[in-house]
Amino acid sequence: MKEEAENLIENVAGYSIGLAVIMIILGCLAIVMPMVTGVAVSVMFGWIVLIGGFVYVGYAFSANDAGAFLWRMLISVVYVVGGSYLLLNTGVTLGVLTFALACIFVIEGLFEIFAFFALRGMPGAGWVLIDGVVAIVLGLLIGYNLPNSSSWAIGTIVGVNLLMSGFTRLFYSTAVKGAVSATA
Repeated sequence: MKEEAENLIENVAGYSIGLAVIMIILGCLAIVMPMVTGVAVSVMFGWIVLIGGFVYVGYAFSANDAGAFLWRMLISVVYVVGGSYLLLNTGVTLGVLTFALACIFVIEGLFEIFAFFALRGMPGAGWVLIDGVVAIVLGLLIGYNLPNSSSWAIGTIVGVNLLMSGFTRLFYSTAVKGAVSATA
């Protein structure tokens, strides 16, 4: 039974290492092409909102009465119009997303630091703390430079975050895999 658990942990760590390599490659690409990455993120966000509006249309038809149907249709119109606006105005979308991304990175960093305290006895847990601190610093830097940072920030910050998270995952997974191998 113990051998099966060790094999499972080693397999999961191996998959995690593979995912880490993919994250590192994507992070490098995003850093090299920050404007392309930023626009791509903005367009993807617009499409998600637009598609959400069409999903809401379907949801409206499941209403039990005319009032609920009307409200759901109005909400779907807001989503469709909003998604269309975001797709047609990627500059505005990029600015708003830059602000949102700054907030997300700060919150992510706080969660990573909290996770470190839960994992601090595990091998490689220090990398989780480093990832959290870097995420907070990046979030604060990007928020401080708004609105000038909107043209390059999304792509660069997403790239750096992917790169840092990829290396964190890589180092943490190899530490776990090494610890399991050492106990076997």
